[in-house]
Amino acid sequence: MDLDVLIFGGGAAGLWLLDDLSRRGVRVLLLEAGRLGHGQTVASQGILHGGLKYALQGFMTPSAREVREMPGVWKRCLLGQAAPDLSGTRVRAAACHLWQTESLKSRLGMVAAKLSLHVAPVELAGPDRPPVFGCCRGPVYRLDEQVISPATFTADLARQHRDRILRYDFPRGLQISVAGPGVVARVALVHPQTGQPLEFCPRQLVLTAGAGNAELRRLCGLPGEVMQRRPLHMVLVRGSLPVLNGHCIDGARTRVTVTSDCDAAGRVVWQVGGQLAEDGVALDETSLVHHARAELEQVLPGVDFSQAEWAAYRVDRAEHAHPQRGRPETALALSEGKVITGWPTKLVLAPQLAKNIAALVPSPAGAALPPVAAPADWPRPDVALPPWDESRPWRCLAPFRRSDAA
Repeated sequence: MDLDVLIFGGGAAGLWLLDDLSRRGVRVLLLEAGRLGHGQTVASQGILHGGLKYALQGFMTPSAREVREMPGVWKRCLLGQAAPDLSGTRVRAAACHLWQTESLKSRLGMVAAKLSLHVAPVELAGPDRPPVFGCCRGPVYRLDEQVISPATFTADLARQHRDRILRYDFPRGLQISVAGPGVVARVALVHPQTGQPLEFCPRQLVLTAGAGNAELRRLCGLPGEVMQRRPLHMVLVRGSLPVLNGHCIDGARTRVTVTSDCDAAGRVVWQVGGQLAEDGVALDETSLVHHARAELEQVLPGVDFSQAEWAAYRVDRAEHAHPQRGRPETALALSEGKVITGWPTKLVLAPQLAKNIAALVPSPAGAALPPVAAPADWPRPDVALPPWDESRPWRCLAPFRRSDAA
């Protein structure tokens, strides 16, 4: 099958690119080895950041300014006013809240944020403060950054392009023939049930498979040193909890970031990230959930966690390599031979990465050809479950004692 582009990886980056290229008349298909959005996309907290972390650190580079334009791009798509049409994506919250610790560093960080962000935080007066902050002594702000459900976003785009998405088995169901580094001659799949082959002769291969990019690059004869993986250890809390989406600011960092959703049983679930998830990489699950309980008790003293259940999960952020393994500022598309490797860095940058990759793909030549579609009998991947609906151990913790935080 002749193709202009074959995409590997059905997360936010691959699906947004699939939509972009197909609307341009490019003959494109997407391959996914697991579930759509599995890994970084569906496990993410879904906040459409506008550069808060850069602002807290008091600097706005050109790349950071690029980030702060992205929430507006998403907002138009979520309203169905721009392509891709994401009106089927569930918006968890229209805005986040910011609240501070009582430290001087915390107050200075908030001043930097108000000066640098495209949409500045607005301080809320007493009656406008959500009840969850009733016992917080510091100021509370509203920041107009939307929070989406990553699972429904993934399902929304997948539904629109079902005929262009295939599932395959990795590695035994895939063969990539190369004539040199990045010079891909042929891609062959094996049907997972029947064993029938399916061959492609793509003019361009695009890798947007997150952590899977490393092995795919090896199969394409390309080095893997251009990629890094930075781990997170996220916390989940479920029970009779208030709905909360926001960041606790402590100096130049987000001490904790909390987003809320409901699980399959209708219980409110919190995803807890921020600095807590970075520090948690060095902790086992038991130690992390006790540490998380202590942190949340301290920054949200009015919330009752006595009946809550706790769990944790690990996820890697796959990114282009950065000096000293630091956090890359922006998305990157790397072109080598007939292969383009893409890393969006964060969910909100998926549109920018798609734009960058599309600029590297030649426009279709000659008369427009009919859209390409995968064989109807070929299996399609499902959408990944949110982390809280996956099978995992949950635990109740003993009542909080100050000594537990030691």
